[in-house]
Amino acid sequence: MPTSLFNSIASWILKKRVHQMELFMKYPEEVQNELLNELLKKAQETETGLHYNFKEINNYNDFRNNIPLSTYESIAPQIERCRKGIQNIFWPTPIKWFAKSSGTTNAKSKFIPVSNEALEDCHYKAGKDMLSLYFNNNPDSKLLSGKCLRLGGSHELYNENNSYFGDLSAIIIQNMPFWAELSSTPSHKTSLMSEWEIKMQAIVAETISEKVTSLAGVPSWMLLLLQRVLKETNSLTITDIWPEAEVYFHGGVSFKPYKELYQNLFPKSDFKFYEIYNASEGFFGIQDRNDADDLLLMLDYGIFYEFIPFKPSAKVQETKAISLSEVKLNTNYELVITTNSGLWRYRIGDTIIFTSLSPHRIQITGRTKNHINAFGEELIIDNAERAISDVSKLTNSVVLNYSAAPIFMKKSSKGAHEWIVEFEKEPKNIQHFSKLLDASLQKQNSDYEAKRKSSLEQLHLHKAKSGLFYKWLSIKNKLGGQHKIPRLSNSREFLEELLKINIS
Repeated sequence: MPTSLFNSIASWILKKRVHQMELFMKYPEEVQNELLNELLKKAQETETGLHYNFKEINNYNDFRNNIPLSTYESIAPQIERCRKGIQNIFWPTPIKWFAKSSGTTNAKSKFIPVSNEALEDCHYKAGKDMLSLYFNNNPDSKLLSGKCLRLGGSHELYNENNSYFGDLSAIIIQNMPFWAELSSTPSHKTSLMSEWEIKMQAIVAETISEKVTSLAGVPSWMLLLLQRVLKETNSLTITDIWPEAEVYFHGGVSFKPYKELYQNLFPKSDFKFYEIYNASEGFFGIQDRNDADDLLLMLDYGIFYEFIPFKPSAKVQETKAISLSEVKLNTNYELVITTNSGLWRYRIGDTIIFTSLSPHRIQITGRTKNHINAFGEELIIDNAERAISDVSKLTNSVVLNYSAAPIFMKKSSKGAHEWIVEFEKEPKNIQHFSKLLDASLQKQNSDYEAKRKSSLEQLHLHKAKSGLFYKWLSIKNKLGGQHKIPRLSNSREFLEELLKINIS
């Protein structure tokens, strides 16, 4: 079949899915409630279903009242039993895949169950929907005439007690349907290499000669790969190497610090950037409009959503989840999910806000554990990202990585925030950048502004050596995959480690 004909047929099929999405956009609460009933019915004979009497749950209030909120720590014993081969604990169909994730700030590994239903009805469905939305917005796209350069699966899959664990991306690649494999590069073998440096070299060698029309991966790691491609080919831009590349699908970390870098790599005026929201626990959102900064919340992936109004200072006993029908615009919420892998009222640790209620669109604002609230300032990642973006424009600089933590008060001094920043393009004056950043944080966060007038000094900023954060991740054995930099923390542990490496 000619490539152009295949591209036309495939794009037509994908665009048909958009009409199905319109159903949950128009009837969000009904779709979610029906999904919840299906999940409860399917799992009512599991250990969890019998323990919480799923058969007697008739509505959302019953669900909320009968089943407690959960965290990984609270369900870890059941997950360990499942990993040892015991089934029907929290989900009725056999679970043999576990997405290994250490999170951002915790060295202890988590093993998130991934059912066959989650692979098919969530992750792979989302992959097709991502393309469906893109084609719907860009009817003249030739994306399927070439291949998607994917970057994921930083570790091979490990077999233990006849269950398998590894990065979610590795699990997805291992189980990828044939149509996705044919349209992707690099190969399975290369994608699943465990040694990061060797893998990067192999990807560069394997993909340079391919016709790449799209890219997908975490911005921080994809940037490193593309910089190697430029070096290997002695090129100035990625467009010089892959002139038909038209879109980069990104997720995993905020794109704000990286956007200018990517625009320089792909200088075409019509090149697109599409954000996705996926995690080990599920695939939650997809950008559904060109040039948007929010994501459509996907409501028919086997995931039932709840939301806890979030304030860093809130106590555990003060938390109460609400349903989709109760959310409000521009309120920070902690995300709670119930999934077709058997996570019941699970607190994933992410925070979001709604930018639209018809349809439901969201922005990711951070992590429940990634904030600074040592003095009541309640500074979240969204505040930091927006401030950095504004100040970078003002100073004609580009921030590549950063991390921040509090300097705690002493008898003779106020507290402060201490930052370490790695620049891709340095400002002319670091101290001026620091002052502007402090002022912008006050503009973004009224609590920080109030504390700056009383208990906090101006922030302290250190310039990081080139490659500092990469070196820190390498020492921690966290290169590639879903591993992330701890941006904000109430603890000084990570900042102290970075400062120590920076002066060595």
